[in-house]
Amino acid sequence: MTVEGENNGAISPQAEVKSPEASSYSWYVLLVLVIVYILNFIDRQILSILAVDIKADLGLTDADMGFLGGAAFAVFYALFGIPLGRLADNWSRVKLLSIGLALWSIMTALSGFARNQVELTLARMGVGVGEATASPTAYSLISDYFPKRQRATALAIYSSGLYIGGGVSLFLGALIVQSWDAAFPQGGPLGLAGWHAAFVAVGIPGVLVGLWVATLREPVRGAMDGLVTPAHPAPFRAFASDLSMIVPPFTLWGALKRGPAALAINIGTGAAVATFAYIMIQLTDNPATPDKDAFAQWSAVGFGYYAVFSWASTLRAKDPATFRLIWGTPAFICTTIGYGLVALAAYALAFWSAPYAETVLGLPKKELAFILGANGAVSGFLGVIIGGRVADYLRTKNPAGRILVVILGVLGPIVPIGIGHTTDNATLFYVMNFLAGMLGATALGAAAATTQDLVLPRMRGTATAAFFLGTTLVGLSFGPYMVGQISDLAGTMVDGKLVGNLRVGILSLIAVAPIALGLLIAAYRTVPKAERTIVERARDAGEPV
Repeated sequence: MTVEGENNGAISPQAEVKSPEASSYSWYVLLVLVIVYILNFIDRQILSILAVDIKADLGLTDADMGFLGGAAFAVFYALFGIPLGRLADNWSRVKLLSIGLALWSIMTALSGFARNQVELTLARMGVGVGEATASPTAYSLISDYFPKRQRATALAIYSSGLYIGGGVSLFLGALIVQSWDAAFPQGGPLGLAGWHAAFVAVGIPGVLVGLWVATLREPVRGAMDGLVTPAHPAPFRAFASDLSMIVPPFTLWGALKRGPAALAINIGTGAAVATFAYIMIQLTDNPATPDKDAFAQWSAVGFGYYAVFSWASTLRAKDPATFRLIWGTPAFICTTIGYGLVALAAYALAFWSAPYAETVLGLPKKELAFILGANGAVSGFLGVIIGGRVADYLRTKNPAGRILVVILGVLGPIVPIGIGHTTDNATLFYVMNFLAGMLGATALGAAAATTQDLVLPRMRGTATAAFFLGTTLVGLSFGPYMVGQISDLAGTMVDGKLVGNLRVGILSLIAVAPIALGLLIAAYRTVPKAERTIVERARDAGEPV
């Protein structure tokens, strides 16, 4: 097959083709993408099982670890997902994914040489940049390899890699740490401790898998929807332009090019975000760790939200049709932020369950890693596959049917979280952890497919980037940190050291459910009309369809 991209939006009526069936090669590609996603989440989530060791070795707090597991990664993952999502719309998705996989794998391995929080933070930022290539490319590839009626199922299967990788990361991390520390109790070669060795060991294989990814065929873009689009004439010029939208001070220059009013609004927004970040630093500052974690968290989040505003403003000026179908569509925004709050709880549980079991319940690392790893892999796999299949079925009955599955992802985990984190019984904790993970996982495929269906084929990479802004700048940036921050605030000083209260921190996650539910009810009401009027609204915004 030839490599296809697209131009600034022109879709040739003569290029329209009848939507074909998914082939055996489509399923092969999906298998490869699942393996990539497994590696993605091994590299992302291995920090969880290493948290207690890193915390002790580097002298960090729960909030510090929440920042490393959340915003340090998430902000750069989300922001670089914007230009990389656009590049996925305009260039070879296969090449982009293979390069990104190699980058995040190398940065994971480099995490194993970190000697302090700053070095580990920089490495995590690099992992975030590399991993930003994964889902925009994969979502777009899947949408061009599978027809609409199978898309939620295919995306759900792809998303199972999230849970398999997260589960495997716990088992691998515990196994490597214990084996290394047993072999080198005083530290191994180059002074590496067990947690250092774990990062190196899981990072290296990704470079080899990147070579495998490079052998995949690039599908014809838009063929599954009968809207084949031509190649973009200058994809990297567009990428450089998009990158300048999110990196200060280039954001100011971009605003100035749109006029004095746009520059004033951009500066005013930047000042407002900086003020908000300063206020939040003061409000969340813990006297036991003055400004240490709060400054890093809110500075990163403030930078992220300012950059997103700058990008959205530029997108509105340069590509009003894409802006209209994403930022100007309440159904898209409510689905994205609503699922982002589901992700907030899911990411927090995925990160803190192992440290909670180790420190609060006193369970041995090897046991909890094996059980929680299997729990996460099986419950997540079952939840996302069942959720995807049910979502596809409900959509045949109701254009907004998939949103009902996202709502299940909000309400379902509440009781298991409450029971699992108030009991001292290890078996009951494991069972409730399984149920919370399975029910929360049902939402992902449904939410992702809904957002893909609300845009034109040429906009899918950008739509995926926007969707992941919700799952990262709302979910991942705040979930692990919120639990860690509340844990520290509810903690006590023991022998001059702060000991957090992870039980209180994790139970606080239940408070986000009402907000998520309200957003998803709004999405349920607005999705049918939004999907029905895609072409009309795009044409009104200047799209030549």
